[in-house]
Amino acid sequence: MTQALRTSLRESPKARWLAMSLAGLAMLCGYFMADVMAPLKPMLEQHLHWTSTQYGFFTSAYGWFNVFLFMLLIGGIILDKMGVRFTGAMSTALMVGGALLKYFAITHRFDPTPLLQNVPLIGGMPLQVYLAGIGYAIFGVGVEVAGITTTKLIVKWFKGKEMALAMGLQLAMARMGTALALMISAPVAAHFKSVGAPVLLAVVLLTIGFISYLVYGIMDRKLDASEARSEADSEEPFRLSDIKLILKNKGFWYISMLCLLFYSAVFPFLKYATDLMVQKYHVALALAGIIPGLLPFGNIFMTPIFGRMVDRKGKAASIMFLGSAMLIVVHFLFAIPLLSHWLVALVLMVVLGVAFSLVPSAMWPSVPKLIPEKQLGSAYALIFYIQNWGLMGVPLLIGWILDRFCIVSRSVAADGTVMVAYNYTIPMLTFMGFGFLGLVFAYLLKREDRRKGYGLELPSSAT
Repeated sequence: MTQALRTSLRESPKARWLAMSLAGLAMLCGYFMADVMAPLKPMLEQHLHWTSTQYGFFTSAYGWFNVFLFMLLIGGIILDKMGVRFTGAMSTALMVGGALLKYFAITHRFDPTPLLQNVPLIGGMPLQVYLAGIGYAIFGVGVEVAGITTTKLIVKWFKGKEMALAMGLQLAMARMGTALALMISAPVAAHFKSVGAPVLLAVVLLTIGFISYLVYGIMDRKLDASEARSEADSEEPFRLSDIKLILKNKGFWYISMLCLLFYSAVFPFLKYATDLMVQKYHVALALAGIIPGLLPFGNIFMTPIFGRMVDRKGKAASIMFLGSAMLIVVHFLFAIPLLSHWLVALVLMVVLGVAFSLVPSAMWPSVPKLIPEKQLGSAYALIFYIQNWGLMGVPLLIGWILDRFCIVSRSVAADGTVMVAYNYTIPMLTFMGFGFLGLVFAYLLKREDRRKGYGLELPSSAT
């Protein structure tokens, strides 16, 4: 009877894909919030008088608590000990709470209160930037823990089946959130004449994502019940010694460094890509988010295709190497001042989208080949923790570079609107450098796979 019930859930394609879709919806909503401010950088400078350094400081807040308070590592331990139901509900609730604080900060400049007006805090940042950063940091804990929870959820439902395809489709849903944020944030803000309007929309979407994870929890409970065990029993006991075993794995370090460097050249780039379209390619602000939005839209279609290819043909290590090489070429061409036509930007963004589909579609399904299942939650948490150093530090670095070396002109209109012109050559070369270092670790991972026989080049069914 137990076997029959098990077949009706884990072995049911409808049940598997519904479970993935519910979790994927929460990630779509999360990534919308993660990138909702990226197209608004020029508006933040013009109307709230933020500088590039302050924008970079705010954007770096995504990783504050994950990195310095080790919240992502703690989340991974909670995931391994408490399971996906509890961790999923907890993380999506944190996303909503952090987003609400961020919305409050963005929509309040504290002008009526002299005590708070333009109060300098860390690094001379106004209180508004600091509070928005705290909200974004709380959200960052939630969305990152939700990410590792969703990844482990897919392993739970799809191991031995279409795991790379499922991860690819989940990533595609997440990238859809990014694409929507890049494309509609500026128009929504312009329509409502408020930078806070798209942030409020993101809060509403996050609430929907929280509800979707609660609904998934019902399915997950039924799955564990059909296997005649509780969620706690369904996971092997977690031990702190497991972390030592993970850290001794050389392949783990290579894939972690590739993740850090590759994503440092993509996600922080997207935070500045809309401004790049305005500054270098002279695209109108209301339309500037459309070209960067092509990158995640490309992921929506290509990542599942590449994931399916990894399932059937393998070659994951080679795919990661190829994607890293493409990243270098794209950022080098973005850096060339003479290539300033918007069609060039469009083509380069499409190519970057291919690279951004290749690497994640091969990287995330490769981790279970390196790490035992009982350690996956902690392993993914460690990888995400290492990645968060880049997601925190690189936006701040780029903002500082722009203010320190790249300002071409600055003017203030009669109505107080601030107009700043930047040269993005140095930031693009910086992103290219991260891509080059990522290529080195992609090569080392490929070599380690040949030595240890992890099976990264083999189809999923063969490992």
